[in-house]
Amino acid sequence: MQIPPFTLNRQFQEIGSEIETEVFKVLKGGQYIGGQEIAKFEESFSNLIGVENTIGCNSGTDALVLALRALDIGVGDEVITSSFSFFATAEAISAVGANPILVDIDPETYLINTELIEQEINSNTKAIMPVHLFGNAVNMTLIKSLANKYDLKVIEDCAQATCTMWEDSKVGSIGDIGCFSFFPTKNLGAAGDGGAVTTSDQKIAKKIRELAVHGSPIRYQHTQIGYNSRLDTIQAAILNIKIKYISKWINNRQKIANNYLDLLEKNQFISFPKISSDSISHSWNQFVIKLRNDKYLLNEDFSNLFDTDFKKYHSLRNSVKKQLFDRGINSIIYYPIPIHAQIAYKNKNFSRTKLINTERVCTEVLSLPMFPEISYAEQVYIAENLNKVLKNCIAEIQISA
Repeated sequence: MQIPPFTLNRQFQEIGSEIETEVFKVLKGGQYIGGQEIAKFEESFSNLIGVENTIGCNSGTDALVLALRALDIGVGDEVITSSFSFFATAEAISAVGANPILVDIDPETYLINTELIEQEINSNTKAIMPVHLFGNAVNMTLIKSLANKYDLKVIEDCAQATCTMWEDSKVGSIGDIGCFSFFPTKNLGAAGDGGAVTTSDQKIAKKIRELAVHGSPIRYQHTQIGYNSRLDTIQAAILNIKIKYISKWINNRQKIANNYLDLLEKNQFISFPKISSDSISHSWNQFVIKLRNDKYLLNEDFSNLFDTDFKKYHSLRNSVKKQLFDRGINSIIYYPIPIHAQIAYKNKNFSRTKLINTERVCTEVLSLPMFPEISYAEQVYIAENLNKVLKNCIAEIQISA
C-alpha cells in the first residue's frame, strides 16, 4: 500500500468536471485578471469567515506583507509572533523592514505561549501576529486583551486554519486583519498559489486593495509603492467551486483526526498537540504527532543543535520516518529547523529569551497523511505500522544506549 502525505487527485475525481467547466468559461470569456469570479469569491469568503471585506491576493505570504503595510508597520517597528511556524511568518515582517520578535511556544499546544507575550512588549511594538498552526487556534481572548491594553494591532496568520473557530467566531475575523493561504494543500486550496486578506475595517481594506495593485486607487494613478499581488481569475473560479465543499471537507478532517487519536492513544511514546480550550473548533490542516523518547533526548539545551548537521539530532524521529516510508507511508516534518536557526537569520537576534520548547519540538514532530479523502483502512494501516516501527526504533535505541 502506498499512502501519500496528501493528494489532490482524489479531490479532483470528485469535483473535476465542475472545475473543468468553470475554468473553460474563464478561458473562453477572455478576462483573466479581475472580473466577476474575483468579486464572487471575495463575497463568498467574507461570508464564510464572517467579515465585511476579503481582498484576494497572490499568496499567503503576500497577505501578511499587505497586512503589515496597511498598518504602516516598517523600519524600527517590532511585531511579536510565534517562534514555531513556516518561515513566511517572520519573513513577511522582515520584508517590510520591521523586526520579528519570536516568542517560545507552549510545549503542549505548539502555539505561541500567550503568557510570555507581555514581557516582550515595548515602545517599538506595533502588532501581535498569532499563528493558528496546523488548524489549532491561539487563545484570541488573551491576544485581544493584550492588544487592547497596549494599543496594538492584531494580524492573524490563518494560513493553516481556514474554518477554525475560536468561541463563536472563525479565525481571521477576530483580529484587525486575517491572512489566508490557498496553497493547494490547505483546507481550501487553489490549483496554484493564492491568498486573501480579511478585515471588517473599511480603511484597511481600501489600502490593501490599492497596495495589491501597485498602490493604485484608480488605473495609472499610483499614490504609494505597492505590489503586483492579485488573485488571478482562473484560481478564483476554482476556489468558487471548492468553497461549496469546505464544510464537508472540514467535517471529514475532524473525523479522520478522531480516528488517528483513537488508533494511537495507547502508544506511550506518542503525544499530540493539545487543543487548549473547549472554545476551539479545530480544522486539522495537518495531523501532527510528537515522538517522545526521554531516555534518548536527555539534553535540555538545544541552542546549538541547528548550527551544522541538524539531522543527527533527530535520530528517533528520522528513523521512524524512514521506516514508515519503506512501508509505503509518506510523512512530512513541519518544521525541522526553527525560524531563528535559519541561515537567513544567522546574524540576527529576534528573541530575547531562549526558545527551548521550539527547538525541542523541531526534533520530535512528524505529520501523518491527512486529507479529506483518506480511507479508514489507510489510517488503520498507518497506525499499525507506526506502532510497530516506533517499538522497533525504541528497542534499538535502548540496546545501543
